[in-house]
Amino acid sequence: MKNRVPSFLLENPPHAVAGLEGGRLKMSFLSKGLHHIAEIIRSGYIQWELASRDGLFQKIDARVKVLFLLFFVIIVSLKRDHIPEILIGIFVFVLILLSRLDAWLIYRRVIFLSFVFGFLIAAPAVLNVFIKGEVIVPLVRFSGPHDFWIYHIPDEIGITKEGLYRVITFTLRVMNSLSLSFLVFYTTPFPELIKALRVIKVPDSFLMIITLTYKYIFIFARTVHDMHLAKKGRLIGPERDTEARRWVAGRIAVMFRKSQQRCEEIYKAMIGRGFSGTIKVYESRTLRTRDWISGLFFLCAGVFFLFL
Repeated sequence: MKNRVPSFLLENPPHAVAGLEGGRLKMSFLSKGLHHIAEIIRSGYIQWELASRDGLFQKIDARVKVLFLLFFVIIVSLKRDHIPEILIGIFVFVLILLSRLDAWLIYRRVIFLSFVFGFLIAAPAVLNVFIKGEVIVPLVRFSGPHDFWIYHIPDEIGITKEGLYRVITFTLRVMNSLSLSFLVFYTTPFPELIKALRVIKVPDSFLMIITLTYKYIFIFARTVHDMHLAKKGRLIGPERDTEARRWVAGRIAVMFRKSQQRCEEIYKAMIGRGFSGTIKVYESRTLRTRDWISGLFFLCAGVFFLFL
């Protein structure tokens, strides 16, 4: 049987074409960054799937979990020794495993955020310029000490044992706080979480801001992602960085106008439906025996870590 497929469709695309690498169109770094940011934001939808799993924390009432989070975050912030922080971290890790969560997904984000907002912020404290102590790793040596404003610069600058100890403790605090937050967030449906916050007397205006932000950040992220895919589907050649910057600037302006228009529409719809500034929450079910036992266990565990 004679082959009727045109010959140009059977040939491999020439790699000499500018912007092609291995037959694929090369995207600018700005487009790649925008695509990855949209994917990261859209990955927040996984919270709904994890919250519906048959795990330990998923079976506990949201009010108990919110009180557990507040109680343990306070304990984490009060501890000044890294040993209790490590034990609390192990305790939270066991709860994550018993809740059938993806530990690698959670701790990948926890480690990154702890490094950025924990270690990097507290890193200068390891130097004896800020915290005096025993120098274990000398870095710079001067001819003599100097005084600059309110700081005393010694003749030898280095990493101190006391400073390193405080940086590690602070980083562990941030890591444990994030782990606790992700544990409660990924095991609790968002409406139940808002209802639990309403029960403990969180202001309605704050809850409204959280609800609208959480809901519409995904809508606008999806809009940006669709814009990116539409632009990507129309590319037939390499994309220059200047064109990518111009496109990103234009999309920022478009999204700003869209957000303003959407906010006005939402506000008018809320007023038209009789919104009075308060959130109506349906009556919560009574706590079950399992919830009371879980709350008592978390209370005992928290007291143990507090006096450890």
